[in-house]
Amino acid sequence: MNPTNPKNLMSPMSPVTGDRTLIVGSGFVGTGVARRLARAGDAVTLVSRSRPDRPPEEFGARWCALDATDGEACGRLVARLRPERIVLVHGPSDVTWCEEHPEEAGAAHAAVAANFASLSGTSRLVMISTDNVFDGHARHNTEHTPASPANAYGRAKLHAEQLLLDRAARAVCLRVSLVYGHEPADAGKWLNFFAACAHRLTAGEHVEAPDDHWTTPVHVDDVAEVVAALLAGADPLPPVLHLGGPDRVTRAEWATVIAGALDARPGLVLPVPKARSRYASRPDNACLVSELLPDLPATRAVSVRGVRDGARDLAAAFRR
Repeated sequence: MNPTNPKNLMSPMSPVTGDRTLIVGSGFVGTGVARRLARAGDAVTLVSRSRPDRPPEEFGARWCALDATDGEACGRLVARLRPERIVLVHGPSDVTWCEEHPEEAGAAHAAVAANFASLSGTSRLVMISTDNVFDGHARHNTEHTPASPANAYGRAKLHAEQLLLDRAARAVCLRVSLVYGHEPADAGKWLNFFAACAHRLTAGEHVEAPDDHWTTPVHVDDVAEVVAALLAGADPLPPVLHLGGPDRVTRAEWATVIAGALDARPGLVLPVPKARSRYASRPDNACLVSELLPDLPATRAVSVRGVRDGARDLAAAFRR
């Protein structure tokens, strides 16, 4: 268990002051944050190059097309929307793709961070970063652990963090561990490990999962709650914060928990070495612990669930 993560206290939905939030990136995490904020009455605009598979209008947000690496286009959009809060959940985030295209990945992450750092003004700006900024040698990584990126994706994100914090007055980089949640069976490419496992297990298919890759998975709804709290929180906030779930597990252990929650046929989870899996370029210990988040007034009462509670909460959405 991870005792230094936000306390498991039930809390009502925290209000968000103001009424205009811009979320850059309409993927799995960006959409989760937008859904949470829109449900609280915020006026949310999602932007990305292509329209999301699930229309944001379904949960009360709107979408605009934007190439966030285009500084002039970003400037026009910010001038029109005048957002009071900006959340950067931009990509590319496919670790394997970034490893194969390191220069493109680095340039894209840097451009988006620099563009919105220069445009944020007095807006609160939260950027979602990654556990891949660490090399995996430490069992747990806190906000005080020196960053040493494990791969091209980690290097790109760390550079984007540095650009943002150097240039934006009210910026926070929230590093998150492995984010999971529900994605429908027809999503095409499942963006999170939980959904990929759950859909295969319910279909009776085997799942290969590393037994030497440790992580602290965090539910996408809990990420959204923390982001909402940070957006509403009073200044000052630490420039870098960590968010991981309370359980330190291997992917193989986690897949076994998922299988149990789904009542899947025994023996479908096959433990394999990380080096023989698609996760070979990830750090061995992709585990985040926060020494700061539990004691911030803004986030003190946010509940972060463990993998068993998360699997139980999501199981019904995946059963056939």
